[in-house]
Amino acid sequence: MAEIKPENIEVILATDCGSTTTKAILIEKRDGQYRLIVRGEAPTTVEAPFEDVTMGVLNAVGEVEELSGRKLLDENEKIISPRAKDGQKIGTDIYISTSSAGGGLQMMVAGVVRSMTAESAERAALGAGAIVMDVIASNDKRKPYQQIERIRHLRPDMILLSGGIDGGTTTHVVELAELIAAADPRPRLGSSYKLPVIYAGNIQARGAVSDSLKEKVDLIITDNLRPVLERENLLPAREAIHDLFLEHVMAQAPGYRKLMGWTDTPIMPTPGAVGLIIKTISEIEGIEVVGVDIGGATTDVFSVFQGVFNRTVSANLGMSYSVSNVFAEAGLPNVMRWVPFHMEERDLRNRVKNKMIRPTTIPQSMEELIFEQAIAKEALRLAFIQHKNFATVLKGVQQQRTIADAFDQKASGGTLVNMMTLNMLIGSGGVLSHAPRRQQSALMMIDAFLPEGITRLSVDSIFMMPQLGVLSTVHPQAATEVFNKDCLIHLGTCVAPAGDSKEGKEMLKYHLEFPDGRVEDGKLMFGELKCFPLGFDEKTALPLKAKVVLEPGGRLDVGAGPGAKMETTVSGGVVGIILDGRGRPFVLPTDDAIRVRKLKEWMNATNIYPTKALERV
Repeated sequence: MAEIKPENIEVILATDCGSTTTKAILIEKRDGQYRLIVRGEAPTTVEAPFEDVTMGVLNAVGEVEELSGRKLLDENEKIISPRAKDGQKIGTDIYISTSSAGGGLQMMVAGVVRSMTAESAERAALGAGAIVMDVIASNDKRKPYQQIERIRHLRPDMILLSGGIDGGTTTHVVELAELIAAADPRPRLGSSYKLPVIYAGNIQARGAVSDSLKEKVDLIITDNLRPVLERENLLPAREAIHDLFLEHVMAQAPGYRKLMGWTDTPIMPTPGAVGLIIKTISEIEGIEVVGVDIGGATTDVFSVFQGVFNRTVSANLGMSYSVSNVFAEAGLPNVMRWVPFHMEERDLRNRVKNKMIRPTTIPQSMEELIFEQAIAKEALRLAFIQHKNFATVLKGVQQQRTIADAFDQKASGGTLVNMMTLNMLIGSGGVLSHAPRRQQSALMMIDAFLPEGITRLSVDSIFMMPQLGVLSTVHPQAATEVFNKDCLIHLGTCVAPAGDSKEGKEMLKYHLEFPDGRVEDGKLMFGELKCFPLGFDEKTALPLKAKVVLEPGGRLDVGAGPGAKMETTVSGGVVGIILDGRGRPFVLPTDDAIRVRKLKEWMNATNIYPTKALERV
């Protein structure tokens, strides 16, 4: 692929081949800025009767062509590249794509110690955009024959094997290699090639691992994930995963070899591309970010804290195919605590099962909408708990540990996730991106993630993040400009004092100065939620900013320390500034009548549902 200079890129065509829908976007440089021009979509055609992913791509690009008036396909139905000069609306400078069609990238990882090298391997696979089907470890309490059966049964796209620091013992990691060899695994797609296995462990064991595996699998050796106990080196393994994804997994899927010949950059797994744009935004703006994508079957959570990127996949938490799992894992009381009216348990369970049977249905009444958004809050909350448990400082580092501690799966490092230092929370997925009112998206995220201090809230408008993630590898400026101006819908800012408090106590004294000259002074009491409109600048289309002075009560903290006054500026958006005085930790009232009254108060304060409709329920 020829190197493309960013300064020569003015027209960008990007597609995302999803499991059901292929989405195409056209970005152009206009008046010195990169902006989204149009978007098109078509059904993905990776399965029978078409069995050629490029048909869906051409259909989506054809829609973009019609909407934009720019000729993108030639008479042979090939994408025209490079773009014609002299102002002609023909062709594109660059064509890029992501894919999760055919189930995306499915991997197994193996490591010696579950809470150390195996977890590092899991982080590498997840960061590369994979769904981790299972983690095999020497200390995972399963017998070798059970582990072999598991590998044979799951048929992953590839396996990542790690274990040991460089120069350390080789026994356990060689045993794992022998285990994989005994399983003689077969790949999920295609039978004409060997399963790729990446070895990223102790360099001293490379020879023995190669002897065990080279006849059975396609073995790729890369740098150790944990060369020393104090450091993770995930990048070489992630790059190897991406290369193998293209060479093996993509090449077996119908039509992908042709698509790979069209693109100007390697095709990337959709979740890996989403992670990339979140990392890029964090680096460019120098902020800490949490992003979430809640789908029908899974919920992905991405975060960057202290410069460390993490991604988790909650494969059993989703809003359609996995909605019953959410209900089972959260429990009826946790779902119903967000609902300000009574529902019969039988009716609830029927609604949940109906959603599983008919996953594309949307709520038809106010009661159904409130109930579905209550389930979404629990799915997000549970996925975030899993993420916090996974996004930890390196385990086994700077601690005196015995061998017994190292093999104890409960031994763990502290989480990197710090809600007080979090600058931005980004939501994506149907229930957040397509909520009838943006206020609903804001409150779902606040209730699920419980941000502390001052946190910007936003949602992805039309799920452009995958395409922008790939674009960030060749043109970070274009990706960032489109991300901020067309992809993100800025909801506003949440201000939430953290610390213990109780009914009747003052949470916060506030002084807000708005750009139009408005001034708001007041007190935020415990249990209160207040919302102040603050929209967008008409010229730049960016959120307006307000000056704020915040004085937390007692030992409460808004980001400057316990009891410390804070003066800063905050961004507005579709919703505005939300002052959340419900306390951190947040606990709903146990008395049913008080809980229902409070829920309705908060819903009215943020205007998330029509008041008359709330009165009816």
